[in-house]
Amino acid sequence: MTKTITCISPVDGSVFAERPALPFDEAAAAIADCRAAQKEWAARPLADRVALVNKGVARLVEMTDEAVPEIARMMGRPVRYGGEFGGVVERADYMGEIAAEALAPIVIEKSDQFERRIIREPHGVVFVVAPWNYPYLTAINTVAPALIAGNVVVIKHASQTLLAGERMVQAFTEAGVPEDVFINLFLDHETTSALIGARAFDFINFTGSVGGGQAMERAAAGTFTPLGLELGGKDPAYVMEDADLDAAVATLVDAGMYNSGQCCCGIERIYVHESLYDAFVEKAVATVSDYKLGNPLDEATTLGPMAHKRFAAEVRAQVAEAVADGATAMIDPALFPEDDGGAYLMPQVLTGVTHDMRVMRDESFGPVFGIMKVSNDDEALELMNDCQYGLTASLWTQDAARAAAIGAQIETGTVFMNRADYLDPALCWTGCKDTGRGGSLSVIGFQNLTRPKSYHLKKVTA
Repeated sequence: MTKTITCISPVDGSVFAERPALPFDEAAAAIADCRAAQKEWAARPLADRVALVNKGVARLVEMTDEAVPEIARMMGRPVRYGGEFGGVVERADYMGEIAAEALAPIVIEKSDQFERRIIREPHGVVFVVAPWNYPYLTAINTVAPALIAGNVVVIKHASQTLLAGERMVQAFTEAGVPEDVFINLFLDHETTSALIGARAFDFINFTGSVGGGQAMERAAAGTFTPLGLELGGKDPAYVMEDADLDAAVATLVDAGMYNSGQCCCGIERIYVHESLYDAFVEKAVATVSDYKLGNPLDEATTLGPMAHKRFAAEVRAQVAEAVADGATAMIDPALFPEDDGGAYLMPQVLTGVTHDMRVMRDESFGPVFGIMKVSNDDEALELMNDCQYGLTASLWTQDAARAAAIGAQIETGTVFMNRADYLDPALCWTGCKDTGRGGSLSVIGFQNLTRPKSYHLKKVTA
């Protein structure tokens, strides 16, 4: 009996889309066809591959009017914010611009006696397992450089954004990328694990939960298939006594609440120097109180539903536990009557929190953050590192040297000063601890999507 993968819309709880899950044999056959197309794709001039990827992205952008409300219906992001395609273009363009240099051979010697060099060779079949929170932005981080480097790509999206991979492949195919070079598959968890265990893929990039990453590692155990994993996060911010208070509040509130808090590098815990604490809390509460929770298809909505009611239930539980343990909920529920106890969840700011509370330790991935008062850098540093995750950290000060010194001691993948919740394609997107391993974008992204191959050529002379 054929299994069905279903997307339940958080907007109204209705079935938005369904697709049959491919059985193992059919999926394996499709991947085999993809593998057969890889050599010819890799043999194309690099400039041609870059141009085709750029055309694919351009075609995707042309679908904005369809894709934006589709995203709203699938995972709840308000249409007023548009699609993700500005970032998609920025990242794909940058990776295309640096490709020739990043993939160039490293020439050690070229003499009458020897040629010695290291080249970057594509892995072959790259499997991209993309999440629902930013279905296009997260996918392009691997799809664009993988294709540019000469790999073929198989993409599988989360069920919550079931149609995103299908649309992405459609755009690239219509732009001229050969059909077997970039394919979308609808797979259940069991078939996905079986394909990984059967060595169907040569590189796997997974973005999702820690549990999902552990499942990927178990499935790949003994296959030696390299994995790139971007998993959970609990990103901190530290607002120092010399910070620009208004800028810090505006940026950090947005970083905590945008996309209903469902951002990989969203801010979930804020540490504020005691001299600014009261003013920061007052301004943050006022800012959050102005959000409008509602139907994401309404242009006036600034905060849509969470992607699924079970995600909202987890955030509610964390908040309730914190309040029961002494935290104070600063946002008045009367301001958000649309909170329906299901996927629609009001934003919340908590004070009086401690690291004994789950809301300051476990990933919330929702519109809530806790604010703690600190006295100095050492106290803030200890709290920032008291976490199982390490994706980004946001530091607020006028002193770049101080930020760099503190940043050197933070267990994280990216250190920001006076900004947050941003991905710079020129820098490696990476994490540590339970956030995962590997890195995407930048020159390092190309290195991870290729393998080194050495040539040692001795010239025989009479």
